[in-house]
Amino acid sequence: MEYTIQKLGQLAGVSTRTLRYYDEIGILKPARINSSGYRIYGQKEIDLLQQILFYRALEVDLETIKKIMTAPEFDGIRALNEHHDRLLEKRKQLDRLVENVEKTIASTEGRIKMSNQEKFEGFKKRIVEDNEKKYGEEVRTKYGNEAADNSNQRVLNMTQEEYEKAEMLAAEIETTLAEALGTGDPASEKAQKAVDLHRQWLCLYWDEYSKEAHAGLGNMYVEDERFKAYYDKAQPGTAEFLRDAILVYTGLNK
Repeated sequence: MEYTIQKLGQLAGVSTRTLRYYDEIGILKPARINSSGYRIYGQKEIDLLQQILFYRALEVDLETIKKIMTAPEFDGIRALNEHHDRLLEKRKQLDRLVENVEKTIASTEGRIKMSNQEKFEGFKKRIVEDNEKKYGEEVRTKYGNEAADNSNQRVLNMTQEEYEKAEMLAAEIETTLAEALGTGDPASEKAQKAVDLHRQWLCLYWDEYSKEAHAGLGNMYVEDERFKAYYDKAQPGTAEFLRDAILVYTGLNK
């Protein structure tokens, strides 16, 4: 079955303007243009649009979607399975937040008592699960399952004050590190302050701090492309600068 751009828009719940834009950027071309100049879409294009909308529901930007879907190795069935897994995970996260909101409403109305720890439980579980999904395999390989599990449990057991302190330290690290990078010297006072803040932040998550583990983490920031991209997003070279500053701080730069 074939659809005009208007009919396809109605079917999928998107505007014709959106479909024209998808055509313009090359992410969804019509099957053909008929004699009257109208865009005509077939089954292949319908399936592609469904994939695009799945990715958009998961907040993937259009440029990334285009790279994924135009790659020679793109597999529609595998992509659907990945969508399924990610949507289930997103539903679990939303269910926890809904439960947290419902408990907060009941607490506000005086029907139940809710501890401060419970108020942040849903958010902390999301942090743990996101970190586990992104970096769990690498962290467990490098530090072991027990260390990873203990770190996750520390996050779940955080008090409101500890949670707020972790957020504050993370922001201060980012600011101080950016200023230190301008000096170009990992041994500078500003760079060493950034690393000390980083140590304080780590101690909120680690059962036990060691210089060797701190230095190992600094190396992983450079060796693992995901960590490197996170630190380099503001300014290239930040991950390597932080690693070098950590090595100076720990005295393991020799």
